[in-house]
Amino acid sequence: EVQLVESGGGLVQAGGSLRLSCAASGVTFDDYAIGWLRLAPGKEYEGVSCLSSDGSTSYADSVKGRFTMTSDNAKNTKYLQMNSLKPEDTGVYYCVIEAYSRQCPLVDPTFWGRGTQVTVSS
Repeated sequence: EVQLVESGGGLVQAGGSLRLSCAASGVTFDDYAIGWLRLAPGKEYEGVSCLSSDGSTSYADSVKGRFTMTSDNAKNTKYLQMNSLKPEDTGVYYCVIEAYSRQCPLVDPTFWGRGTQVTVSS
C-alpha cells in the first residue's frame, strides 16, 4: 500500500521559512515524479513544484526563486524548502505522485498525502 505523509507545516510570519517533508512507504520515490500541490482557502488546487525522476525540477511562477525541492534517497523522503514566505502561500500542501509517471508535469496524481497546513501571517 502506497502511503505519503507530509509534515513540517505551521504558522510563520511573512519572510520566514519552512521545510516540508514527504515520506513515502510502499513505493520507491526515485521511480516517480513527485509533485507538491497546495489548496488555498476559496481557491482551486495549484501546482507548486515538481521533481522528475531524472532530477529536473519545475516550479510555479509564484514560487520560483523562493521554493526548492530536494531529496533524501536513503530516507525515501522529499522536501520542499520554502523561503521568503508570503501570506498568499497560505494553504494546505499536498505531496502527490502519479502511477507510472517519472516525468513532470503530473497530469492526474494517483496518490496523495493528507496534507500539511501552512499559514503565513502578515
